Amino acid sequence: MSVLEMKVPSPGESITEVEIATWLVKDGDYVEKDQPIAEVDSDKATLELPAEQSGIITLKAEEGDVVQVGQVVCLIDMDAAKPAGSAAPAAEAPKAAEPAKQEAPKPAAAPQTYATGAPSPAAKKILDEKGIDASQVSGSGRDGRISKSDAELAAVPALGGSPMTATGSRSTTTTKLSVLRRKIAQRLVSVKNETAMLTTFNEVDMSEIFRLRKLYKEEFAQKHGVGLGFMSFFTKAVTRALQMYPDVNASIDGDFKVNYDFCDISIAVSGPKGLMVPVLRNAENMSFANVEGNIKDLAIKVRDGKITVDEMTGGTFTITNGGTFGSMLSTPIINPPQSAILGMHNIIQRPVAVDGQVVIRPMMYVAMSYDHRIIDGKESVGFLVAVKEGIDNPVEILLGGDERKGLGL
Repeated sequence: MSVLEMKVPSPGESITEVEIATWLVKDGDYVEKDQPIAEVDSDKATLELPAEQSGIITLKAEEGDVVQVGQVVCLIDMDAAKPAGSAAPAAEAPKAAEPAKQEAPKPAAAPQTYATGAPSPAAKKILDEKGIDASQVSGSGRDGRISKSDAELAAVPALGGSPMTATGSRSTTTTKLSVLRRKIAQRLVSVKNETAMLTTFNEVDMSEIFRLRKLYKEEFAQKHGVGLGFMSFFTKAVTRALQMYPDVNASIDGDFKVNYDFCDISIAVSGPKGLMVPVLRNAENMSFANVEGNIKDLAIKVRDGKITVDEMTGGTFTITNGGTFGSMLSTPIINPPQSAILGMHNIIQRPVAVDGQVVIRPMMYVAMSYDHRIIDGKESVGFLVAVKEGIDNPVEILLGGDERKGLGL
């Protein structure tokens, strides 16, 4: 019997262990080569583990287990025959045409695998216990997969009664934090404890950016194949400000300050597994279309769980946009080992004084948190003012005085 021992591959440099987040197959299932069989969490990303060969799988680790890189997590019996129920129609013995056509729908049994939309083992157990039909549950995972959290949400109405009433359920659910979430928590606490973090605030007038987007959004999309959003303006304003105030584009390494002559901008993107920060390399050299296109591609990878560790490693400065969720004002936390982060917020029509007149303008509060050990107040305030100048007057400062040419039109 030929048995393949599948070991945990290294997801990236310095990562020595991962956590089995979800098995996408059950013990004894027949798997195809390259079929996703598990999702594993590292301290930087969630990755899919594909089957290295076809055969019957035997699981050697449980969901939630922390395993070392190189450890055997499952066995695949490569000599095992593919079950008749999952065989391709062409491989079946040639019988009468009509019965074959009647049997053709049977391969639809494939959706019973987690990878094509049915519940994961943990989710199936919850749904079975509550008597809930999986077809009535909307999955939030890739290809409509039903995760454990989807099943738990679907089970709430089935519990009967309101948790606020005396007769309703008062049960609680305890879920172990993923290794990624635990690492994030550890890093956030570390930042608060080990940096002298301060936040400075300002406000920007979005009127000119609104005008440019309204005037050129269709032409920009037709030419470049991507929308003209706010992030390209803020990214270009930030890279300009970083070149004006190089200490903001620096980090501390022990007793040394490390300055970077490039601007690698980390863009905070919300995904199914939490907040990820993919990096735009050398953003100072990117056009508006390049910035928008790269952000779109990275956001899709985060959403689909295909973002790699390398694509999230590094970064000299971070931009995060809490305004997409309705935040008016916040104090963002630095993304170590970086020394500063810019927080964007929601845009509200507010009365402001312009040339002695009260007018209504689309205004946004911006906040920059910074490590006071390496960045002084003069640099932090000057940096944020430089960002404000770029946003308030994008044509002259960010587009070189020619809005069409600056946008690549």
